[in-house]
Amino acid sequence: MSAISSKSTQKVQQALEKLELSYRVVELPASTRTAIEAAQAIGCQVAQIVKSLVFRGKQTNKGILVLASGINRVDETRLAQYCGEPIAKADAEFVLSKTGFAIGGVPPLAHATIMETYIDQDLYQWEKIWAAAGTPHAVFSLHPADLELITSGKIVEIK
Repeated sequence: MSAISSKSTQKVQQALEKLELSYRVVELPASTRTAIEAAQAIGCQVAQIVKSLVFRGKQTNKGILVLASGINRVDETRLAQYCGEPIAKADAEFVLSKTGFAIGGVPPLAHATIMETYIDQDLYQWEKIWAAAGTPHAVFSLHPADLELITSGKIVEIK
């Protein structure tokens, strides 16, 4: 693990510091683009990885962020009910425009726009979880309860 060097990871670290959280972004030599790759690079369970998934409201075109456990698949019908409108998977351009980050490195905070956010309740079974930090090689660990603080998200059943 090494110190942060990219502007994207610096942006995430600054956002954490602004919230007065002592978490530190680290860059890894191995890819953390997928939950499985991240768990292998970090040496943790796949379920401890926070997947940052962006969806699009089909009627409002709003960005919807889901922070899901690495082992869970999002129930899109359930998510649409939470959102009150049909949803669609976001393409890479939409993700970049709403978050300011490319797919594979989207963190749970420091986004370009405010998004409606849902947090997978299954993440709360862990003492420590790991989230992307701006690039496909950067992560930070945190306590699950701090996801609410940094995102103002709603804890829900997502799978």
